[in-house]
Amino acid sequence: MFFASDNWAGAHPAINERLLHESTRFAAAYGTSDLDRAVEARFNEIFEREVSVFFVATGTAANSLALASVARPGGVVFCHSEAHVIEDECGAPDFFSGMRMVPVEGPLGKMNMKNLEARMARYPEDAVHHGRAAAITMTQATEVGSVYTLDEIAAIAQTARAHGLPLHMDGARFANALVALDTTPAEMTWKRGVDILSFGGTKNGCWCAEAIVFFNPEMAKELPFIRKRTAQLFSKSRFIAAQFEAYLKDGLWLELATHANAMADRLRDGISGSNSARLAWPTQSNEVFAIVPIDTMKKAHEKGAKFYDWLEPRDMSEPAGEGEMLIRLVTSFASTADDVDAFLAAIG
Repeated sequence: MFFASDNWAGAHPAINERLLHESTRFAAAYGTSDLDRAVEARFNEIFEREVSVFFVATGTAANSLALASVARPGGVVFCHSEAHVIEDECGAPDFFSGMRMVPVEGPLGKMNMKNLEARMARYPEDAVHHGRAAAITMTQATEVGSVYTLDEIAAIAQTARAHGLPLHMDGARFANALVALDTTPAEMTWKRGVDILSFGGTKNGCWCAEAIVFFNPEMAKELPFIRKRTAQLFSKSRFIAAQFEAYLKDGLWLELATHANAMADRLRDGISGSNSARLAWPTQSNEVFAIVPIDTMKKAHEKGAKFYDWLEPRDMSEPAGEGEMLIRLVTSFASTADDVDAFLAAIG
């Protein structure tokens, strides 16, 4: 009953097999191998246009270097107040970009457009003492399991364009959001106005495989130097490429995300019908948030359930009551129906 994080899951067998095969070969280093090039071309197919792709090892690196590529002196980056870039990356985006992350409030982990406009108004181009707007970053799927609709993405992109700002998407759980919306990678990104994407694979069956995708290659000219200076240009980068080759082959990445989301649906359905627990808010991806009695969760933990206690969002409509707690449950490609059912049984 491992629901603490999709980072707890291992790597999918197909990805392990591809890595094992690659380990017996010789190939050019530093991203120049035939495999690196082939996988970069595969990204063009997936996104239905020519893109520039840069492999890195972690989501934090992907977000930080993506934002560093659009940095401006005195720049500020607008993000949701609970976004990973501002809450969980130890200031790495600020450190590598030299810019500040500015929080924007909004329900269910999504930036409210009026709040975004109000925040941006505080940083006009000539506000030398306060700094100036430099970029907007959004998380898809969000940190609280919700998913921006295509129209919501387009609305944020329109605001970014109106202010001459690039729009970055943190896609650590990109595949989970994609299958939740039943859309295509192109429709959820550049066709809606996204300029740069952090494309995540690690949470969905890879070992350590993340990519920075630029939908306008002209924007990527500085990234090779940024990646090298930040120690993310791996000599054997083909081992990241090998993971992505297996991950993207025959739609495996979408299959894995579909399974993870289905297991989350099973959790959501079970909790909705429980007499001892309730859903904290609606989610669409592979994260589920529930309010449960503390005693019940202690017993579930003793039976082997793994989950995280979660801090209540400031805008939570129905907070936990006395003797209750908010928890986060995350499913993965490795979660099983038996795992879910055992957890539901453990909480009554």
